[in-house]
Amino acid sequence: QVQLVESGGGLVQPGGSLRLSCAASGSIFSIYTMGWYRQVPGKQRDLVARITTSGSTNYADSVKGRFTISRDNAKITWYLQMNSLKPEDTAVYYCKSVINGREFWGQGTQVTVSS
Repeated sequence: QVQLVESGGGLVQPGGSLRLSCAASGSIFSIYTMGWYRQVPGKQRDLVARITTSGSTNYADSVKGRFTISRDNAKITWYLQMNSLKPEDTAVYYCKSVINGREFWGQGTQVTVSS
């Protein structure tokens, strides 16, 4: 059974940085996109950043220049480096991937940006 486990969330002051990690485990035969989404209460879950196994990336306009997505194919892990964090970045962050032709989501990790 495939699982995605996230880590790295927490409380940070505005202007600070955090790095999120998402590790995939289980019977993995193929993996395509690896991404990060975020959700605040009462709103839909939105794409933050996505990377394919070929290295193509795309970002939400609101995080361009501040967030960087990367991956370690050998560890089947991907990361979201978040710099210059703003209060509006506060949300639950979820990782997602297409593995063995199916979508899998992580359990979510809270990121709170506040002074």
